[in-house]
Amino acid sequence: MYIVRHGQTYFNRYNRLQGWSNSPLTEAGVEDALKAGDRLKNIGFSAAFCSDTTRAQQTAQAILDANTCWASSTGPRPFISDAAFREQFYGYFEGHDMGEAWWAAGAPHGAPGYASIVEKYGLAATRDFLKEADPFHDAESDAEYWARIDSGFALIARTAEEWGLPDGSPVLQISHGNTLLSMMSRFAPEGYDLTRRPANGSITRFDFDTGKTLDSAISVAGYNE
Repeated sequence: MYIVRHGQTYFNRYNRLQGWSNSPLTEAGVEDALKAGDRLKNIGFSAAFCSDTTRAQQTAQAILDANTCWASSTGPRPFISDAAFREQFYGYFEGHDMGEAWWAAGAPHGAPGYASIVEKYGLAATRDFLKEADPFHDAESDAEYWARIDSGFALIARTAEEWGLPDGSPVLQISHGNTLLSMMSRFAPEGYDLTRRPANGSITRFDFDTGKTLDSAISVAGYNE
């Protein structure tokens, strides 16, 4: 799996939380997508997946448009856009300044910021504390978040089986910053710098054994490349 973080958006530029909400790619974000496409242009993708947000769809399309193997394919290949691949849902805090949002989540627990929440309580607490601070409690809890993300991996495995993709088939997925960080924390908590989100347009590589349960199915081959 070649997992690419979408190109920079205006919310990224303005340092605002962007989960299920959406903002357009900036000019730099379009360049992020084009550069990723150039780096991956000779990878023979058998399938592609992205969230149903515009930023992910635009990034995916730019990469596939540049891909020589995808363009020359003689038959259809699955390209699936699904809500299972969305970023974490921040509820009431969608579009808020990141510093303000994470202060609201962590300050009642003596951790006035994202990094301090992670350091003191772990990454899962960032989701649970934000849901607690959300006056509507719409933000995803850690359990709600992972149930949805796990369903995305199940969709990939199911698609591979239904389309008869051979073992070792390269697959493209467009993902999101906090989700990539969360996956790395879950599947490779040591040996990588997880103090900041991966760059827009960066490439992370997973080996995904669809015949195993998820916690033992993922091995990391590269991060934030």
